[in-house]
Amino acid sequence: MLFLLVLLTCVSPTQISQAQNEKTVIDSSGQTIKISKPFTRIISLYSAHTENLCSLGAEAQLIGIGKGDDYPPAILGKPDFSYREDPEKFIANRPDLVLVRPMIERSYPDFINKLRHAGITVFSLQPNTIEENFAYWRTLGTLTGREAQAEEMITTFTTRLAKVQNRLQNIPPDHRPKVYFESIHSKMKTFAQDSIAVYVLEQAGGINLAADAAQVRETNIAAYGKERLLSRGGEIDIFLAQEGKMNPVNEKLIRDEPGFQAIKAVREGKILLIAEALVSRPTLRILDGIEQLNAAFFSQEKQRIKSN
Repeated sequence: MLFLLVLLTCVSPTQISQAQNEKTVIDSSGQTIKISKPFTRIISLYSAHTENLCSLGAEAQLIGIGKGDDYPPAILGKPDFSYREDPEKFIANRPDLVLVRPMIERSYPDFINKLRHAGITVFSLQPNTIEENFAYWRTLGTLTGREAQAEEMITTFTTRLAKVQNRLQNIPPDHRPKVYFESIHSKMKTFAQDSIAVYVLEQAGGINLAADAAQVRETNIAAYGKERLLSRGGEIDIFLAQEGKMNPVNEKLIRDEPGFQAIKAVREGKILLIAEALVSRPTLRILDGIEQLNAAFFSQEKQRIKSN
């Protein structure tokens, strides 16, 4: 429970302050904006923003989503947009807010500048660690006028997480599985220790075998390498891989990878796949990832984990 209290009170680069009726919000790049009323015509260019806005009940305030956004079903059919497109398409739709993430802001500065020059507020958000997640939800709540709903999301998260943690209390560390968590099979990459994916793994009761992996730049990905992985193959109780666009993998590909028979989990058929959306996005669905992995780690039979 101490962990949950720390998470609730943590302060991230995204902070909110209020003076009279005006609110000041700071984004992930340090940009400060003052708002006197919620934004009502929003284009979201990151799937996690889209999903979280819907969790807040703000889907009606979304006039556009990123190409490829497909969850939740409520957003299907909304116009799609891309930061690779002509900014005039955005301007013509008269959004009052475009939500991006730092990668877009860094890689497409001309696009961002043209939107801002047209008077559109562009706001960059992405929590780098799970500790920043609640502040991120609160910021989205402030931008949309749904602060109470943001607090409800946080309460839901902490309540469900506490149930998993209570189940783990009687399971000592030496009875918990050592897990290698693959992020990109083709490059033999795992996840950075501070990533959401490793948080999901550890909150589910697994032990991250690759806790010493070197983070790749400022991403959630970490380098490990095949030789290093195989050298520790005898320690791996479960081989876990995210499955999706970033890592289009299946059990056969993992099982047939040259040299992987040196991995105990592969030899014993203890390969688990989990949808990227349940472990890599700062949304409420990481609770589904935690709960499903917890069940799989401590069940008697191997389970294939799928997104609902």
